[in-house]
Amino acid sequence: MIFKKSILPIYVKAGIFIVGFYALLMILYIGQSIFIPLIFSFIVAILLNPIVNFFVRLKFNRILAIIITLLLTVVVILAFIALIYTQAVSFSDSWPLFVKKFTEILNLTISSASEYLNIRPSIIHAWVTKTQHELININGNLIGQTIVSLGGIVAALVLVPVYIFVILYYQPILIEFIHRLFNKEHQSQVSEIVTQTKSVVQHYLVGLIIEAAIVGTLNAVGLLLLGIQYAILLGVLGAILNAVPYIGGIIAVALYMMVALVTKESPWFAVYVFGVHTFIQVIDNDFIVPKIVASKVKINALFSIIVVLIGNALWGIPGMFLSIPMLAIVKVIFDHIDSLKPLGFLFGDTMPPLIKIIPIFKKKKLA
Repeated sequence: MIFKKSILPIYVKAGIFIVGFYALLMILYIGQSIFIPLIFSFIVAILLNPIVNFFVRLKFNRILAIIITLLLTVVVILAFIALIYTQAVSFSDSWPLFVKKFTEILNLTISSASEYLNIRPSIIHAWVTKTQHELININGNLIGQTIVSLGGIVAALVLVPVYIFVILYYQPILIEFIHRLFNKEHQSQVSEIVTQTKSVVQHYLVGLIIEAAIVGTLNAVGLLLLGIQYAILLGVLGAILNAVPYIGGIIAVALYMMVALVTKESPWFAVYVFGVHTFIQVIDNDFIVPKIVASKVKINALFSIIVVLIGNALWGIPGMFLSIPMLAIVKVIFDHIDSLKPLGFLFGDTMPPLIKIIPIFKKKKLA
């Protein structure tokens, strides 16, 4: 393979790995404003590259092919935003009423619990009232922080298309640069890593988009059948949250149940919503994911959760979305380096054969 197996002692390897991993995390955390849009642009560029190649095969100039691809992507995104804009505005207008009703339900629950548990509810009621006031009346500091955050988002939205255009245009130079980093005898392995990395990212993202469309539709239909308000908006939010493994589904169903409790007279609708969401998750996990999202590199559940938590700690919500494809790319690289193959195996979901346990003491036969 690319690198020969190292003969360093295991404790030296472990020390180097820990120090290097810590240094990498610090670099990623400090430079998050640079790395987030750049990594996101690389991943999107890999996804859009087949479309650019399609236009190039139709005899389009490469620059024109990239521009057309980016314009089509922007149109699709704007259509998606327009789809949920109306309900989002309606939801924001009714937010104070939503908070008020939810506070009333919470107060009633606290009062009922205090009777059984003999707890004074006055302190809790004071905290709830204060929280309600803060949710409805946003202060100036929070507005300032929001403006700063929006400024960062706008800056990223301007940078990302530029990054994507440059990456797609200079793709041959970038690939040639990767090849020139290694000796001639390793070129076939390098080509295999580059090809497999592109395939993994494309399979994962395309599958994720199809899965989100199916899950979002099922969520919206299920909520509409139950008569839950803002069903389309909630369905779309649930589909987006579903892209975050394991954690996103919990957040989505909690949001659905909160809206059901506030907008419906009977609390049983929250139970119905939970049942519908559970049914959709079963369909997603047992049928949609194995058939559509499954890629050439599979990550086991343990490390999926770990990298999502690490991504959230480093970069917040963007880190949660980028963590899985980044780990898949790392696994592809590890699988082609002899000294790192054990880590690649550890990240995967290929179960080794069970070792047959041989009993130490055999039962003596009775005479």
